[in-house]
Amino acid sequence: MAARPLVSVFSLTGEKAGDTTLPEVMTAPLRPDIVQFVHTNMNKNHRQAYAVNIHAGKQVSASSWGTGRAVARIPRVGGGGTSRSGQGAFGNMCRGGRMFAPTKTWRKWHRKINVTQKRYAVASALAATAVPALVMARGHKIDEVPEIPLVIDNSIESAKKTSAAKDILSAVGALADVEKAADSKKIRAGKGKARNRRYTLRRGPLIIYKSNDGVEQAFRNLPGVELCCVDRLNLLQLAPGGHMGRFCVWSQAALDALNEIYGKEGKSIPEDIMTNADLARIINSDEIQSVLNPAKRANKKYLRKKNPLTSIKALAKLDPYAAAARESERRAGEARQDQKAALLAKKRDIAKSKKQYKAQGKAFFEKVSVQGDVCANGFTIA
Repeated sequence: MAARPLVSVFSLTGEKAGDTTLPEVMTAPLRPDIVQFVHTNMNKNHRQAYAVNIHAGKQVSASSWGTGRAVARIPRVGGGGTSRSGQGAFGNMCRGGRMFAPTKTWRKWHRKINVTQKRYAVASALAATAVPALVMARGHKIDEVPEIPLVIDNSIESAKKTSAAKDILSAVGALADVEKAADSKKIRAGKGKARNRRYTLRRGPLIIYKSNDGVEQAFRNLPGVELCCVDRLNLLQLAPGGHMGRFCVWSQAALDALNEIYGKEGKSIPEDIMTNADLARIINSDEIQSVLNPAKRANKKYLRKKNPLTSIKALAKLDPYAAAARESERRAGEARQDQKAALLAKKRDIAKSKKQYKAQGKAFFEKVSVQGDVCANGFTIA
């Protein structure tokens, strides 16, 4: 937040003409949550009621055919001789029927906002206009502006020509923001272009004055430039879209008037919940640490509970005899496995020793099994 005691005042030619004190309201706490909430509700208060015609979709004579004719029970247009007869009517699912839940003009269009909340939001938005980082974050072109907040002497309120207004803004480096707004002019997307709001435009500087001696006529035709009297500060202008940090050009009389509007004799200025926002520094300070209890040791870590059905150690804590029985059974099982393995090895050795004579026996059997031919050397009878 801005906390400077003095602010420079510039002449119409861009030269420094003096100093003025920074209003106390410029040091109000920045509360984007309150600004966003108030802006959202305030922005609803200029809406106009709309609704569909109460007779729309129901200007036809129709009645249901009832049951037993294998058709839906929706009301149907009577008569004959035309394609319209027999068609469904009235329902929101029917062609030419009414809409679902027809809109009414007695909807809750407007919102009431607490006065204290509105004043808090305006004060917070005013304080944000004095922070260059927030002004630049909103997209304003203030690279050539000598100082934020930008204050010009009271002669700006007597400007009557737009050409003079452009020269003033150019002298203090604020014309780049106006040109940025002018270059952003585009045709609106949607049906709004046919409803007297054809173009969209970015926001430029906000000129805040104390008395209108022609300043309204001088600046009102510049694209993106808005004007506001300091007695009628509007959150919708100070924080467009609910985003704090509008680039404001103040007249000296308007800036000095903030001390009368806000303060002991005027509206109360919000106070910070914490005078020092460095919470880590506060907690680690000697004053706080000296009265705090010592740091507690870490909580005791408990071992994971084991299932005695699967863990012998857990079973031994509950029933040592059952654990011993299970252990002996385990050892007996391992002994059986060893005996079985030895027996299988012995049988495999016997089978392997028998296999080495099998080939010889097979060859001998094939040899003795050959059938002799008695007529191989001729058939003779002794």
